[in-house]
Amino acid sequence: MEEEFPGAIGTSASLALRLGQAVFSVASLLFMCVGVEFYAYTSFCFLVTIKGLTIPWSLTLAMVDAFSVFVKRPSRQVQIVFIIVIGDWVLSFLSLAAACSTASVADFMITEAGAFFCGKKLCSRYQLSAAMAFLSWCLSIGSALFNLWLLPSLY
Repeated sequence: MEEEFPGAIGTSASLALRLGQAVFSVASLLFMCVGVEFYAYTSFCFLVTIKGLTIPWSLTLAMVDAFSVFVKRPSRQVQIVFIIVIGDWVLSFLSLAAACSTASVADFMITEAGAFFCGKKLCSRYQLSAAMAFLSWCLSIGSALFNLWLLPSLY
């Protein structure tokens, strides 16, 4: 009998983490893109690009987790878990970089530039987008750590 790691691929905790990643990534995209001219700033474009990669990754792995939970047989092949660990770590670091750059540019716009770059409502949307990106990153790094924890036990 395989040992069950909470949060590792194929568990209900992993399904919750993946769905949370997708929800916060979608929220970050919505705050950034709907009615906002984000494309004028490179860090905002970077956030949109990374969240555009994170959403399909999280939803695909959420479907794998849902299938594993309902069938009650997690697929834990070393090569597949290794690819998931690499993908989680890469997207996690990129997501953190995008969230940090967005937060720093939004903070600069509010504190240093004042109303010259953006109005109060627009800047608050940039801040909310950065906050949602940070929450998505928190869940992403959790998934990456849980799957990294699982990997040595498969050898």
